[in-house]
Amino acid sequence: MKRRDFIRTMGVASAITLPGVGNRLISSPDLFTTNNSNQLLPTWKGFNLLNKFNPDTQSDFSEKDFEIIAEWGFNFVRIPLSYWCWSSEEDWYNVDEKVLKEIDVAVDLARQYNLHINLNFHRAPGYCINNPRPLPTNLFEDEEPLKACQFHWRLFAERYKGIPSSQLSFNLINEAPSVEDEKYDRVARRLISTIREADPDRLIIIDGKDVGRTPLMTVTEIPNIIQSGRGYDPMLISHFRATWPGAKILMEFPEEKLTWPLHLDGKVHDRQSVYQACVAPWKPWVEKGGKVHIGEMGCYNQTPHKVAMAWLEDLFTIFREQNWGWSLWNLHGSFGVLNSNRKDVKYENYKGLLLDREMLELLKRS
Repeated sequence: MKRRDFIRTMGVASAITLPGVGNRLISSPDLFTTNNSNQLLPTWKGFNLLNKFNPDTQSDFSEKDFEIIAEWGFNFVRIPLSYWCWSSEEDWYNVDEKVLKEIDVAVDLARQYNLHINLNFHRAPGYCINNPRPLPTNLFEDEEPLKACQFHWRLFAERYKGIPSSQLSFNLINEAPSVEDEKYDRVARRLISTIREADPDRLIIIDGKDVGRTPLMTVTEIPNIIQSGRGYDPMLISHFRATWPGAKILMEFPEEKLTWPLHLDGKVHDRQSVYQACVAPWKPWVEKGGKVHIGEMGCYNQTPHKVAMAWLEDLFTIFREQNWGWSLWNLHGSFGVLNSNRKDVKYENYKGLLLDREMLELLKRS
């Protein structure tokens, strides 16, 4: 399909049936215009797809993934993007159109399978939560990377203009650091303004600050936005034996003492403590009428499966009580339900893939 035909096809459907909100037709402008607490919002639940997460391992998007997600009854895919896949740190303004067309395919596949697709800049000029090396500029301090980030979001806004927000949203920056509100506010407003100059009605998701854990409260008056939280607390459960956080306790805590609820340093970590970590910080935003979606959550494959499942059950219970949607990191791989390489799971052969059926069933009832 030629890109102009793809965009035209995407744009004609101004009303669609969204999974999870009944069988009636819902017009996207009615869904996504305010932050009022009474506003109807689909409960999006699904997976992160990592095909364009790392430029060194990037791959084409697979229709099979979208088909499986829809077949299981989920309605959401989040696509973490590294701008290094189509550009580079050395030349922010040089763009590889071939890679952008590969992202077009993902947007088109999501439409075909009635999945909402959320495009996220996991790596933007001047910032990434998991830098392999120090960056020469800082998105939250310097003007030039912010201008470059505006340039890339403008490309996406112009490229997908006309696709309803019921089908597509933009997620500005993955996991903003612990910075002053005014610094994050400056970046967020500049990017939102850039996107909406090209595409005024685009739904925009803003990751919470403090690595996605607390809301940015300065943006309550901006319409058509959602803030994105995380479901990784406590990290000793979700990231047990993970090397990249650089936390000594994750590597040294005895596996035989890893339980859920977790007893640590004379304290008990349980469903209530997860509520305090993952939900309570968002109360001020919700009380102002703000919407929340959990853009990432999940449990690393080195956590014993029994412990992971007990913790996930509590986590999903809490999110369900808030009527919050979520997106598991990931579909395939060490946090996922397919080919997760857990040593204590009896996998089911599913379309040539290794399926953690027990975890999938938990996701489906959550």
